[in-house]
Amino acid sequence: MTAVLAVAGLWLLFAATHVGLATGRVRAALVARLGEPGFGALFSVVASVTFAAAVACYAAHRADGPAGPALGGMAAVRWPLIGLIVAGTALVSAGSVGYPGAPYDMFARTVRAPRGIERVTRHPFFAGVALFAVAHMLLATRLVGTVMAGGLALVAIVGTRHQDAKLLARFGRPYAEYLAATSIVPFAAILAGRQRLVWRELPLAPLAIGVVLAAGLRAVHGSIFAHGGAWVIVSVVGAAGIFTWQTWRRTRRTGPPVPVRA
Repeated sequence: MTAVLAVAGLWLLFAATHVGLATGRVRAALVARLGEPGFGALFSVVASVTFAAAVACYAAHRADGPAGPALGGMAAVRWPLIGLIVAGTALVSAGSVGYPGAPYDMFARTVRAPRGIERVTRHPFFAGVALFAVAHMLLATRLVGTVMAGGLALVAIVGTRHQDAKLLARFGRPYAEYLAATSIVPFAAILAGRQRLVWRELPLAPLAIGVVLAAGLRAVHGSIFAHGGAWVIVSVVGAAGIFTWQTWRRTRRTGPPVPVRA
């Protein structure tokens, strides 16, 4: 159980620092002292170190400890869970491509009506990560794997709530109307009659890339956490670094995010 507790603790540390540093007052104080680029660098370093620690700990102990749910042994459950993983990866791809300019973009200047993948879920990236993680929680053959995936799901779910709260404080009624017309859970707003699916608006290419990526990950599944999880760490931290660099460029071009409403 030592490995299980260690992975759980590291994920909690990642979540606490990730959300805590982005909280309005903390972020404002750090930006005032370090500047926008300095804050971005600090945030990235803390997130990278805590994420790498969680992955490395899991990679070293992924075969240890008590058994997990291991629902992959039941075909009737295994294939729907694999479907969730594919759907989640597709949403992550669509959310990554569609982030700039979307209402949930932290640098958005206005809140437009939902369109495209936002009609399905207003947070495609976070929703995709949550689907991916929950499915892996149930497929994990070891409890440490369930905790690892659960930590990822926790960060995604907390992230959506935190981001919505910040954007609601920033934009007020326009974002409240956006919240009322959309859902975090995929298709929930559509099934509730608050939204409709418009096929021609869907980002088909990013969704297809996500499906191909899911297939590729499946092909190398056995070696993903080899070498202390280096492949996962480099891939995720590298992608986050590119995103941070793009954010820095946008800050220089358009200025900092819209201030939070009083």
